[in-house]
Amino acid sequence: MANVRVWLITGASRGLGRAFTEAALTAGDRVVAAARNVEPLEELAAKHPDHLVPLPMDVTDRQAVFDGVERAATAFGRLDVVVNNAGAMLYGMVEEATEEQIRAHMDVNFFGAVWVAQAVLPHLRTQGEGRLLQVTSMGSGGGMATVGFYGAGKAALDSVSEALAMEVERFGIKVTILQMGGYNTGLFTTGTTTTESLPQYQPLHTEMEAMWGDAAGPEPDTAAPVIMELAALPDPPRRLIVGSQSFDHVLQMSQTQADLYRSWEHLSRIAPG
Repeated sequence: MANVRVWLITGASRGLGRAFTEAALTAGDRVVAAARNVEPLEELAAKHPDHLVPLPMDVTDRQAVFDGVERAATAFGRLDVVVNNAGAMLYGMVEEATEEQIRAHMDVNFFGAVWVAQAVLPHLRTQGEGRLLQVTSMGSGGGMATVGFYGAGKAALDSVSEALAMEVERFGIKVTILQMGGYNTGLFTTGTTTTESLPQYQPLHTEMEAMWGDAAGPEPDTAAPVIMELAALPDPPRRLIVGSQSFDHVLQMSQTQADLYRSWEHLSRIAPG
């Protein structure tokens, strides 16, 4: 991989995408920063005119993604690290969500990431190397009330990314699933679609809101050093939890699930399959 890497980062105008963009630029790398609205990137682009190319791109539009990736690949002549970061939040109970809300959510969080992966793979395969970082969530291993569809989209991306990693490793392409913790990205504000609440769920809504609390989480730039070190590893892991607290939570959730399986092992083993 070249000493000066070329990054393509989606959802780069705010949150984690913006933090990763700034970290890559600080390291002297070049970045194609993709976002539906690139206006927030104008000042940063003015500071780094030779290293940053803002790229307007709506990841829900498959043809626009393929066209955008072609422009990204020609901007600096190659792509080394692709960060599939664009995402949104659908907040509400499963029963409350409309078909339109669910489909729009999955278009961003799952299908959009798939379109980006499909579009960049021919370029990375031709190079014989490249990194694809798939941003999922610490909660992708299980669902939780009010954020079920967010977890579903991330879980789907998680599973597809495991398959993708097996499919492309022989071409020199390394895929890493980034199980991100809860950072102050604006996801629950500017990136959120909220369902219309049903009165039957109001007590649970109240409980969940109290559980989430008002804490915004750490700033996104605190996660950036992890991604920079990961991108430099010659043999990166296929899966990485990003966040100290998140690491503990994921291990606890995994242990709880294992305990549940064991507690019903006698029933599972009745069937021979």
